[in-house]
Amino acid sequence: MVLVFFCAALSLSWWGTGMLQRHVAERLGMIDRPNERSSHTTPTPRGGGLAIVAVSLSLCLLLWQQRLLSPAFAMALVGGGAAVASIGFWDDRRHVPAAGRLLVHGGAAAWALFWLDGLPAIDVGKETIVLPAWGAVLAVFFLVWLVNLYNFMDGIDGIAGVEAVTVFLGAAVILHAVDTEADLSVFLALAGAVVGFLRWNWPPAKIFMGDVGSGFLGFVLGVYTLYWPMHSRMSLWSWVILLGVFLVDATVTLLVRAMRREKVYVAHRSHAYQRLARKFQSHQKVTVGVLVVNTCWLFPLALGAAFQPAQGVWLTALAFTPLVTLCFWAGAGKRLGGRAI
Repeated sequence: MVLVFFCAALSLSWWGTGMLQRHVAERLGMIDRPNERSSHTTPTPRGGGLAIVAVSLSLCLLLWQQRLLSPAFAMALVGGGAAVASIGFWDDRRHVPAAGRLLVHGGAAAWALFWLDGLPAIDVGKETIVLPAWGAVLAVFFLVWLVNLYNFMDGIDGIAGVEAVTVFLGAAVILHAVDTEADLSVFLALAGAVVGFLRWNWPPAKIFMGDVGSGFLGFVLGVYTLYWPMHSRMSLWSWVILLGVFLVDATVTLLVRAMRREKVYVAHRSHAYQRLARKFQSHQKVTVGVLVVNTCWLFPLALGAAFQPAQGVWLTALAFTPLVTLCFWAGAGKRLGGRAI
């Protein structure tokens, strides 16, 4: 059944993205034209993430109907995910002010937390910290930050898709390792949907994900991060480690730009991954690099955190240290030639 959902999601997303690329994007005016902040040089359709959203939400509803997904988790995913995807789709067509996007993102995060019915405990050494009621505010900020950082990190061909696939599949393997009774259908369904999209987004990309897809994936991964530690033996630290590349690059870049008193909400090309893509003159090398880091470095540490949650904070520090170092080496958030790019 798990393989059926994976293959069905892959096939439907592959077909749907192709239809968007060939017949729909241009009609809707969803063409990304190069400018001084772009990482591409030719006009390219965007909004391909719509196929990921449609396939993922449809399969989530099917899993709910088949009682393979809890009603609360399905409501959090489908309701909040649809809201984030909708505002992203509109932004791909017509620009939406940042305040409007954040309002919708915050509402979707609050909706998800209402259905999740609580927050995961945090293991720090021998102590287990249970967040009080005000922790929900932190959780809302966390979800909104993940939605937006995923959009920030979707700046070169294939990177957002590779991140999602490796996190979904890595989490599925870890969850199966610590809880052999856990159902993995929802992990494989979403991974399959992203793999199908990657057929069209792999460098050189024929279509971009757009805000409709990047925001949706950031939201879904955030909901997973909060839900599964409460309903399985998988540690919260495992999720944080798996998301390390995007969390570290986006956060370091934001902090550096904030310290330079730049307008952090203005589009730019100063993330570490964007600088590395220019340095190596290749999107593919950086995207493959993310694949290797996630698989060979972050996944083993996330697996270790699942079996030893008390050591999660130290394993996270170990996982993040070389990533932070790489960001500073690459010049994340810094100006180039006297102007932000």
